[in-house]
Amino acid sequence: MANISEAEIRQVVSQVLNKMQSAAATNYDSTHYGTRKFVGIFADMNDAIEAAGAAYRAVRAMSVEKREELITEIRRLTRAEAEIMAALGVAETGMGRVAHKTAKHILVADKTPGTEDIVSNAKTGDNGLTLVEMAPFGVVGAITPSTNPSETVICNSIGMIAAGNGVVFNPHPNAIATSNYAVDLVNRASKAVGGPEVLVCSMVKPTLESAAVMQSHPAVRLLVCTGGPGVVKAVLSSGKKAIGAGAGNPPVIVDDTADVKKAGKDIIDGCTFDNNLPCIAEKEVFAFRNIADELISSMLKNGAYLIDSKQAEQLAAIVLEEKKDKSGRVRKVISRNCVGRDAKVLLEKIGVNVSDDIRCIICETNFEHPFVQEELMMPILPIVRVNNIDEAIDLAVKAEHGNRHTAHMHSKNIDNLSRFARAVETTIFVKNAPSYAGIGFGGEGHATFTIAGPTGEGITSARSFTRQRRCVMADSFRII
Repeated sequence: MANISEAEIRQVVSQVLNKMQSAAATNYDSTHYGTRKFVGIFADMNDAIEAAGAAYRAVRAMSVEKREELITEIRRLTRAEAEIMAALGVAETGMGRVAHKTAKHILVADKTPGTEDIVSNAKTGDNGLTLVEMAPFGVVGAITPSTNPSETVICNSIGMIAAGNGVVFNPHPNAIATSNYAVDLVNRASKAVGGPEVLVCSMVKPTLESAAVMQSHPAVRLLVCTGGPGVVKAVLSSGKKAIGAGAGNPPVIVDDTADVKKAGKDIIDGCTFDNNLPCIAEKEVFAFRNIADELISSMLKNGAYLIDSKQAEQLAAIVLEEKKDKSGRVRKVISRNCVGRDAKVLLEKIGVNVSDDIRCIICETNFEHPFVQEELMMPILPIVRVNNIDEAIDLAVKAEHGNRHTAHMHSKNIDNLSRFARAVETTIFVKNAPSYAGIGFGGEGHATFTIAGPTGEGITSARSFTRQRRCVMADSFRII
């Protein structure tokens, strides 16, 4: 067989993915994929909740072994159809990269905990035995984002089903077809192993109204929201038990003890993963002044393109729009037409043409620049020079805005690492690695796409979707 160069392989892969993406763009809606009709998709939220209630009763009647068999089939189908869902997501939303979304689906399939995460505890003593078990809530109402639509649906489904719940989704309106494809996948997996035909449910056309019905319906016992601050606030105001996974603006500190060349590569790899859509991705860098030039040089060697201050202002005027809030105050908001777009596409908007190898736009700014202050979710990375660790920590904590979501640091100084970790108080703190190591991609630990900082559950898993039940037998069943 003739040798094939790496460039030729990339070209073939690109052609295949482009064909998949083109087909996806013309071959789906919120109820069908090609000739296949999605199962579990309802026009009325009340009907969806009723079906989710029936699914809960079916799951509750299952053995744990059967539940795990069902989850195993969800994992298998997710791996098998990862590229399809990735292409659908990019085609429908216009955001992200097919190859990276494919990798995220494989991560969800391989590293989302199942029934092994539901562990009972027992305590014995002079007064007998107390058993604490992790029980389901019943019907869970879940709101999912457009940034990681099918990944979040599948990740939530595995965890919520493992916990014994039924699930009804109200997906982001801009990713309905992709989300509903994932809902159908879960239902196909259930049917294939003898489970209920409708295990999880969704909407033909999710709206704010359908979300309101879900949030107020008495049969829905737990709400889980993965999205922006507005929808998280609404869910937390519902009066029900709620898990909220909100926004972040993750800072990165690079001090003068770091492996600077590796730090430059790691930061670009993390910042550009799926075009910066993951909420854990690096959003702004605080680099010690004496290593900043070396760091920028490493970034340029790993797919970054450096723009000057004038170009940064031109780009800011495009990717950030001015809008009035309810009080009439004008503020900057991110342009939805720029979120998750390739660096090459964003550079073209300011008249700069680059090759496909460019995956990140970097620029030096001051701390007050909107690129530092706003969570862009684009492969744009501002770099702020700092004099020492005190200044770096002070500015990084301020830039994180108290979200307590994610932060990163590249350093070999244990004291500096510890100081920043204590000061920033984030749910995830990644040291000397790309940001995606924080959700188990190239790092240890399980994966999730629902990172609940506001409500404290952190890196959610099956046990997050349970409630504790205690059974007490006094004066008996202690056998020692």
